[in-house]
Amino acid sequence: MSATASVATRHDWTLAEVRALFEQPFNDLLFQAQTVHRAHFDPNRVQVSTLLSIKTGACPEDCKYCPQSGHYNTGLDKEKLMEVQKVLEAAAEAKAIGSTRFCMGAAWKHPSAKDMPYVLEMVKGVKKLGLETCMTLGRLDQEQTQALAEAGLDYYNHNLDTSPEFYGNIITTRTYSERLQTLAYVREAGMKICSGGILGMGESVDDRAGLLIQLANLPEHPESVPINMLVKVKGTPLAEEKDVDPFDFIRTLAVARIMMPKSHVRLSAGREQMNEQMQALAFMAGANSIFYGEKLLTTKNPQAEKDMQLFARLGIKPEEREEHADEVHQAAIEQALVEQRDSQLFYNAASV
Repeated sequence: MSATASVATRHDWTLAEVRALFEQPFNDLLFQAQTVHRAHFDPNRVQVSTLLSIKTGACPEDCKYCPQSGHYNTGLDKEKLMEVQKVLEAAAEAKAIGSTRFCMGAAWKHPSAKDMPYVLEMVKGVKKLGLETCMTLGRLDQEQTQALAEAGLDYYNHNLDTSPEFYGNIITTRTYSERLQTLAYVREAGMKICSGGILGMGESVDDRAGLLIQLANLPEHPESVPINMLVKVKGTPLAEEKDVDPFDFIRTLAVARIMMPKSHVRLSAGREQMNEQMQALAFMAGANSIFYGEKLLTTKNPQAEKDMQLFARLGIKPEEREEHADEVHQAAIEQALVEQRDSQLFYNAASV
């Protein structure tokens, strides 16, 4: 398959085709991915998001990778839903250092009726700050999805995690079909989808291919596709899992870029374990979105200043929201990013 031919958006990928992509020589695969990337994006711009845990721990799900699961003892402090004002203060700080999207995550199987009004106020408040909004709250019903859309939620994150075939080895408290149903509700309500998966859970290459096939063969591709590298946390069943080979991780990013040419492919959890060279290869492979800040929900993330130093060395600049594309505003954002020094982006819910 030529790089030119692969630029077209498709929804009919087969396992044989995707396996063939994975099996290409590494340089050929990266060249193809970079060619596709340049057909749809500025190769030297990366979308920057900030992620905040608005409710931590005691989740009833049994996801084997997750330190927030109530099934495992990981030493994580359990916290109730944050106050709306504290969430908005954190969002304002994220905007001040250049994030264009503010993502809020709650450790729930699904939102409760008593918590939904507070969640909706968070969405409205963050929107008023001029940020894109994203939430991950677990499974949604149709009524909840519509309420979030009416409040102004831009993105809903709901990862598929892995292939349908491997899924049962990782999670038993929610079915794959339930995850797909939530994504369908989100799309029907007019919101954008953020959905991806995790590498390093013991899955095969075919499982990685199967995950990408599920995402790419949706009626519309997710606008954002986070590719996570497992962060191994003591106390979870996957704490001793074998590390992902760095080249295999980059291959998966490249294949995701080729299969979903117009989606933002996010270099997500696990960046703390990646050196600068691996991250640079990830951007070459078509990754063009990152989480920016000190923490991803409960796990470490490269410090903001380190990210901006790497961006400067690579000649990468943060992508901007379309409505703020004037040169003065862009210069202000870039200056704030350069000058950022150990900003405390995240409120520790345990301390309030």
